[in-house]
Amino acid sequence: MLYYSTNHQIIPVSLKDAVISGLAPDGGLYMPVELPRIDASWFDAIELLSFREIALDVALAFLGEDVPAGVISEIVNDSFDFPVPLPPVQDSIYSLELYHGPTMAFKDFGARFMSRLMSYLYRDEDRDLNVVVATSGDTGSAVAAGFHNVEGINVFVLFPRGQVSRLQQKQITTWEGNIHAIEVDGTFDDCQKLAKQLLGDRELNAGFPVTSANSINIGRLIPQSFYYFYAYSKLKQSGLPLVFSVPSGNFGNLTGGLMARAAGLPVHRFIASTNINDVFAKFIDSGIYSPAPSLQTISSAMDVGDPSNFARISDMMEGDIDKFKKQISSYSFTDNATREAIAEIHNENGYIMDPHGAVAFLGARKYLRESNDRVNVVFLETAHPAKFPEIMKTAIDDPGSIPPQLKAVLNKKEKYHRAGNDLGELRSYILETNNPESL
Repeated sequence: MLYYSTNHQIIPVSLKDAVISGLAPDGGLYMPVELPRIDASWFDAIELLSFREIALDVALAFLGEDVPAGVISEIVNDSFDFPVPLPPVQDSIYSLELYHGPTMAFKDFGARFMSRLMSYLYRDEDRDLNVVVATSGDTGSAVAAGFHNVEGINVFVLFPRGQVSRLQQKQITTWEGNIHAIEVDGTFDDCQKLAKQLLGDRELNAGFPVTSANSINIGRLIPQSFYYFYAYSKLKQSGLPLVFSVPSGNFGNLTGGLMARAAGLPVHRFIASTNINDVFAKFIDSGIYSPAPSLQTISSAMDVGDPSNFARISDMMEGDIDKFKKQISSYSFTDNATREAIAEIHNENGYIMDPHGAVAFLGARKYLRESNDRVNVVFLETAHPAKFPEIMKTAIDDPGSIPPQLKAVLNKKEKYHRAGNDLGELRSYILETNNPESL
């Protein structure tokens, strides 16, 4: 399968070129020239399949032309060794818990799969590959865990100073070996801009190839489609149409869902649920896309003022606002509303939502109240609540215990590089890491 750039200024490239380069030379994001279409008969018995079986079949549909089936099977089995619960939270509302992987965030799905895919695609190269990732919290730790000790790959995690939780920072900064954490004096948007500039630095790439592990990279998005199929399999026998409410910041998760729908998954509608960084919600209302500086909230992973994946979604919708509106609703919610939702559901049935999942829950409930549709709504619960202890304590008295995966990092020593919001400084750091004797 070939992959085109959303800026449409280059000829389509191979899977290897798309994944290894991350960002297209013209600054666009890669997308499949033609999304696969899964035969409708496959859904007849989908409820009998495990998560790994579903993931393998969908991965084969996307990647089978380029990667041997045996390799894809190994990648799937190695990547997804944790459960994906789907408990009910309220009538017709379910929580798809995506935080049971090693770093307790949904990013484990994309990062683990992509690290193994990237390692396979890069196996014959003789130069180290440099993976640069900007994070607002969970992406960095998932990428670090997924790529730790992968031979021939250096990882540089850019995180904004003072804008990730203490636990999230620990998960980013307590690695050794090939993982290099960099605290940037700026916002997530600044980190993302720097990452894109490094990806587009031709001189740097000529000597020390750079790629991305953000949702900029198509290798991250394909595995993020898998859990949409799985949620459908669990609720198929209800016979009700399915709606997904997706907590949205950089919009990689929503793009994965739209790719699943385009590949044949029966989805009635998507809800892009955001915090007060509501660029997309305003776009759905007005048809005008107007990026804005990001604002800091308690759902920090969604503090994005110019979502990268808007370019992919716009391409899928052919830039037609009416097509957007036919498939996607979008609502934004304040921090106060988010805290109130966490408290309400905890008091109602003891279920604990993290701030990001709570935003998605609010979107699910608002859609049900406004549409009166008889549907099931699945909201994506993207990170374990224990990753945000300070925030959770402002909403509920008992935020629950800290799971072993998170306790393990609390007493580890941090190691990270402090940097200004400066491309030259980061560039020099990457050069020195790759070739310390050159400086």
